[in-house]
Amino acid sequence: MELETNKKVEEESMRVMGDHCNSEKRKKGRNTCIAVTALILAVILVLVILGLTVFKAKRPVTAVDSVAPKDFNLSLDIVRLRVYLNVSLLVNLSVKNPNKVGLKYTNSSALLIYRGGVVGEAPVPAGKIGAGEKKDVNVTLTIFGDRLVYNSNLYADAISGTLPLTTYTRIAGKVRILNLLNIHVVSYTSCDLLLNVGNGGSLANQACHYKTKL
Repeated sequence: MELETNKKVEEESMRVMGDHCNSEKRKKGRNTCIAVTALILAVILVLVILGLTVFKAKRPVTAVDSVAPKDFNLSLDIVRLRVYLNVSLLVNLSVKNPNKVGLKYTNSSALLIYRGGVVGEAPVPAGKIGAGEKKDVNVTLTIFGDRLVYNSNLYADAISGTLPLTTYTRIAGKVRILNLLNIHVVSYTSCDLLLNVGNGGSLANQACHYKTKL
């Protein structure tokens, strides 16, 4: 009887010790889980703060540094009241990336517009601009003469001595923040130009407008 009682006491003691060990293991596992979760949340918080401050996406700055007419050739057909025009415009754009990371932009195009209609086009190849760097983008826009022959406004403009043209460029790209987020940016540039018809197509006036959105 006494042996049986001792055996029960030992079993009870072992059960209590086992429960205690299991409780300690569960407690340690819970503490480890809490610590890992807290560390992950802290890392995410730091990344978010950096993404909103130091690495916050900024708009690229686009500027038209110069526009130069080239190969200007204009002739009047007084009998038919038509104008035959050939001209190229050398447009020098610069794009500055103010971000702390590189900016990649896709293939785009520059347009030459006369009185609301596209009369010339040139490709702008894809490229990359490093953090804080500025890149020159040179574009040559040539007028498609066949798109102007039957334009009724061209003869009146030629007689007046000035030819209104507009250059339009759209550059779209993305900034990758901390290898986690892709921020898409689009930059628009348009320049209203006046060419002197009687002075070899020299630039009489230029007004440029810029717009960028994230």
